[in-house]
Amino acid sequence: MSNITIFKNKNEVSTSIKRESSEFAKSLATTNTTRRIQANINGTFKRIVNGEQIGNAIRGELNVIIINALPDVSRTYYAEKFDPNKEATIPDCWSNNGVTPEDTSPNKQHTNCMECPQNIKGSGDQGGKACRYQRRVAVLVEGDTSGDIYQFNIPAKSLFGKGQGNVHPFESYRKFLAANGEDIDNVVTNVSFDANADTMQLLFTPVRNTTDDEYVMVRAAQQKPESKSYTMLTVAQVDKVTKPPKAAVDEDEELEEEPQEEKPEVKPTKRSKKTAAPAPATASVDLGSIIDEWGQDN
Repeated sequence: MSNITIFKNKNEVSTSIKRESSEFAKSLATTNTTRRIQANINGTFKRIVNGEQIGNAIRGELNVIIINALPDVSRTYYAEKFDPNKEATIPDCWSNNGVTPEDTSPNKQHTNCMECPQNIKGSGDQGGKACRYQRRVAVLVEGDTSGDIYQFNIPAKSLFGKGQGNVHPFESYRKFLAANGEDIDNVVTNVSFDANADTMQLLFTPVRNTTDDEYVMVRAAQQKPESKSYTMLTVAQVDKVTKPPKAAVDEDEELEEEPQEEKPEVKPTKRSKKTAAPAPATASVDLGSIIDEWGQDN
C-alpha cells in the first residue's frame, strides 16, 4: 500500500489484518492511469498522474530505482516554442531510436534524424539544435512499496559529459555502474540538481544496492506493460495529450479543403447578322369606295 495518507480519519478504523490488493482493485487502479515524475527548473520534482500534479513537490533530490530504458537516446521536436499558457500538444516529430522518426509523428521533419534540418546546430534557441535529445526511463521511487512505476524524462543537458568521482550525467553514470560491476536496476540512484549549472541539469549518484524486498518488487514491476511503454511514449502521451501540433493541423486543413471545380472553357462565338424582318403586308385600299361611303353618310 502507498505511504501517502488520503483519509482524514484513517486511524479510527482498525487495520490489524494485513490486507493485500485484490486483482479486481489492481485492474481498476491501473486502468487508464499514467504516472511520471517531472523535474522543474525551480529545483523541484513533481509527481504527475494522468497529467495532474499529485501531492507536494520534492525539492533538491530524489532516490529512485531505474527499472527500464531504451537502448538508445531518443529525440523530440516541437515546431512551436513552449508556452505554459497554451494548451499542450503532442510533439511534431519524435524518434525512440534516435535514427528515424516514429510512424505516429504527425509532422515528420525528415526520413532520418542525422540528415534532418532540425538536427543542425543553430536550428534551435541559443545556437543549439531544435530537435532535442532525451532519455525516458521507467523508475520506482525509494520507500514506495506500492510498486507504482513512473516515467522519468532526462533532458539533453543531463545526459552527456564527464562525471567526477561517483557523480555523473546519465550516460556517463550508466557506464560508470557497468564498469564497477553493478546493474543499474540493482542500485538505488540519487537524482539531484546541479547547483553549479546555469540551467537545469541533473546529476546521478549511486546510493546503495537494493534490498531483497526491493529486488523482488523491481522484478515484478519489470513484468508490467508500463515498464516498457513509459520508455517509448512521449511525455505528452503519458499526460494523455491528444491535441496535434499547429503545423499538423494547418496541413490537414489544406488537404481537406475541397478542390475548386474547373469550369469548362467557353469559346467566343460570332454573332450572326440579323436579317430585317419583312414589312407587314398592307391591304390595298379602294379610295373611291371610301369617298362614296362618306358621301352616303352625308
